Amino acid sequence: MNFFRGVMGGQAAGPQPSGAETIQKLCDRVASSTLLEDRRDAVRALKSLSKKYRMEVGTQAMDHLINILQTDRADSEILGYALDTLYNIICNDEEEEQDESEDAVTPLPVSGKHKNVSMPDENAQKQADDLGAQFTDKFIEDPEHITLLLTLLEEFDFHVRWPGVKLLTALLKNQGIQLQGIILVSPMGVSRLMDLLADSREVIRNDGLLLLQQLTKGNAAIQKIVAFENAFERLLDIITEEGSSDGGIVVEDCLLLLLNLLKNNSSNQNFFKEGSYIQRMKPWFEVGDDNSGWSAQKVTNLHLMLQLVRVMVSPVNSPGATASCQKSMYQCGLLQQLCTILMATGVPADILTETINTVSEVIRGSQVNQDYFASVNAPSNPPRPAIVVLLMSMVNERQPFVLRCAVLYCFQCFLYKNQKGQGEIVATLLPSTIDANSISAGQLLCGGLFSVDSLSNWCAAVALAHALQDNLTQKEQLLRVQLATSLGKPPVSLLQQCTNILSQGDKIVRRGSKVQTRVGLLMLLCTWISNCPIAVTHFLHNQENVPFLTAQISENLGEDERLVQGLCALLLGICIYYNDNSLENYTKEKLKQLIEKRIGKENFVEKLGFITKHELYSRAGQKPQPVFPSPEQMLFDHEFTKLVKELEGMITKAVHKSSEEEKKEEEVKKTLEQHDNIVTQYKELIREQDAQIQELKEEVASMNSQTEQMQTTITQQVSQIQQHKDQYNILKLKLGKDNQSQSNSQGDGSQVNGLQTEELSQLREEVEELRNQRASLQTQLGDKETLINSLKSAAAQTAEGSAGGSDNTELLQELEALKSQVQSQSTEISQLKTERQELLKRAEAGLSNAVPNIDSSLDAGKVAELEGRLAAQTSETERLEEQAKSLSESRAELEQQLASATSTVAILQTEKTKLQTEVQESKKEQDDLLMLLADQDQKIHGLKQKLKSLGETVEDEDDLDARDQTDDDTEEDDED
Repeated sequence: MNFFRGVMGGQAAGPQPSGAETIQKLCDRVASSTLLEDRRDAVRALKSLSKKYRMEVGTQAMDHLINILQTDRADSEILGYALDTLYNIICNDEEEEQDESEDAVTPLPVSGKHKNVSMPDENAQKQADDLGAQFTDKFIEDPEHITLLLTLLEEFDFHVRWPGVKLLTALLKNQGIQLQGIILVSPMGVSRLMDLLADSREVIRNDGLLLLQQLTKGNAAIQKIVAFENAFERLLDIITEEGSSDGGIVVEDCLLLLLNLLKNNSSNQNFFKEGSYIQRMKPWFEVGDDNSGWSAQKVTNLHLMLQLVRVMVSPVNSPGATASCQKSMYQCGLLQQLCTILMATGVPADILTETINTVSEVIRGSQVNQDYFASVNAPSNPPRPAIVVLLMSMVNERQPFVLRCAVLYCFQCFLYKNQKGQGEIVATLLPSTIDANSISAGQLLCGGLFSVDSLSNWCAAVALAHALQDNLTQKEQLLRVQLATSLGKPPVSLLQQCTNILSQGDKIVRRGSKVQTRVGLLMLLCTWISNCPIAVTHFLHNQENVPFLTAQISENLGEDERLVQGLCALLLGICIYYNDNSLENYTKEKLKQLIEKRIGKENFVEKLGFITKHELYSRAGQKPQPVFPSPEQMLFDHEFTKLVKELEGMITKAVHKSSEEEKKEEEVKKTLEQHDNIVTQYKELIREQDAQIQELKEEVASMNSQTEQMQTTITQQVSQIQQHKDQYNILKLKLGKDNQSQSNSQGDGSQVNGLQTEELSQLREEVEELRNQRASLQTQLGDKETLINSLKSAAAQTAEGSAGGSDNTELLQELEALKSQVQSQSTEISQLKTERQELLKRAEAGLSNAVPNIDSSLDAGKVAELEGRLAAQTSETERLEEQAKSLSESRAELEQQLASATSTVAILQTEKTKLQTEVQESKKEQDDLLMLLADQDQKIHGLKQKLKSLGETVEDEDDLDARDQTDDDTEEDDED
């Protein structure tokens, strides 16, 4: 132990060993000692020397320390010393090494390699970084070492788990890609690290956040695993527990980890949205009325929260995913909360700028969100629209540059695929809608366009160009805008004023001579007149414009003016390509001749190429947001770069085409348009016929359903008739038995009185049954009348419609079957009547035979009672006869109705014949149309072949239909 006392600071006699010798002795003691206490003391001594003698400890002791981790798993103290020692020799961050008990949760600047060096220079720092990388490579040579380290992280002991987390974080900082690959293939590797977030000790949890930050950098597979390990839920819970935006550095670490998981990872973004986590972001942006005195940490937290929102709706994401997130943000009120921050007072400038950028991307391309943003008013007196307030900041040269860029981006996003918003902005410039008592967006844009500040000129020109993007109607409407230049002079159009700034030689030119102003105006003019022949005519109508453009293009100017020359060439090329030859002096041919004489075609094309060769052109085309290091580099707009790509090739071809090729192309285009019109007419005709056929099919289907209903009704009636027949047969048998019993009872005078009474009761029952039968027959007759009426209505519908021949034949057959069934039922009714009359006769005969046999000893009361009953039966019999007559009359009416139905069937047959004739004629017309279409297709094919032989690119009809379908789908998504 005297040896360790000497190492740990005790004074020993004799010369002191060097650091390397001491470390060598300690390593030998670690390797050879059998007692755990000796090894523990040796490792503790190595830990104390590892910071001062980093190189020596790392070179000599690393293998022994790894061996300790493998063999002494049971002793947490020696494991902690070994892990701390490895951390000290691998980590390049001196400040994190100073205090192991400090809750350090954020990576600090790299600061040195030895404690005895207070201010290391860059070379020393680089050497320290290289040293850490070398030791990291040595440690991860065997992947089992990482697996061993992951296993140790499962230990709950603080002195093992915390050093293990720090060591793994340092390894990831030095060699992140290699470590990620090893952890990814390690069984349950990521899951073990996710358990750190559930540790109750905040130091371990916070360092676990730093570890996961390093682990998830740039690795989509690990990001997905972490997300599906319920990381979103845990991180959002920690943010809420720590106080959201008012929280400390832990909230910042959680937000950084969330950004790692979501940025450029569509799978995790969809999982975040589907898990309803967007709704949990709304409380983050609740700010009070007093926004003064925000801490630096709150500003950082809120800035990261806004970035998190932007990640979900970034323009680089897929359009469907972005639209879905935008919809969720509007429905949960997140957009409304962001607009509240936007209009609040006292918000720091950088937070306000980032909020504007966030709102921009939340509303970009979403019609519902754009409409809501248009309705937001600033809390001023009187209230002003938020768009107007933002534009006031954009054209104010005293506002910060980044804020003005953010407002421009917001305005661009508001107008992106928003024709309604474009119309509202342009309408504020029209004479009929200008309100002298209020400031409108159009007035601010015009003021910025003609301001002395070149940045305001550029921003206003680009903003106005976005109000015209892909909107022919607004391009034509903007031609109506008139500007009052000075007192006593007539107003001039906005188009003319823009060209005046570029071409005239007075004070305006001195302002417009700035490259930024001229570039902005030229981009506005190119966007304005492209794909708008009327605007081209207005531009060419000014006699000074074309000479100015040719002069600018033909001059040999400096490097700064090359971009202006290229834009002038583009503007002149647009005048050629979209020229409708309505001006005699500036037709396509004359403009091309002018270019050939004054400039030269090759020189013109070379100047046109200056645009795409500019160093700032490619930077502007990367993403929609205007991000520039300085105002002087703010020259190109993202949407304008798309326009240049689209027009450059077409203008080059148009300039090199001869007049004969132009004429041939025009003729071919006219012919194609005529043929397209004919084909369109035929298509419309075929669509109409298809619609008619579909209607006829629906009518036939309805008639078939009615026929099925009638068939069901007939089946029910047949079953009822069968039941009545059975009841009649039973009654008939009963009457036969009763007559036989009456004849047998005539010889026995002593039983006359009792038998007579029973017979009378049976007669009453039979009369009641006859009444019931009559009622049922009347019901059946009513049902048949209803059936006949329904048949009449069905026949009328069949006559009005036009069904197929096979369907009419089936209906006629069914009507014949109904007629035969009705006739059979009438026959059965007549039979029932005759049988009823026979029954009545038998009843009267029975009564007459029974009267002589009545004993004279009966008293007068009984005789009177029998006579009364007989009189009642007689009256009932008469009433039944009257009902029978009414039944016969009903049968006659039924026969008349059947006759009328027969005549209706004949009419239907005639209509069917006419319909068949019309169907044949329509088939012949369709055959003729198909022949015409085939001829037209052959002619079109021949013309397309001619165009292809002339070098023109011709789109097939399938391509056009596909493009039309794509446009229709886009319009439907916008409407949704």
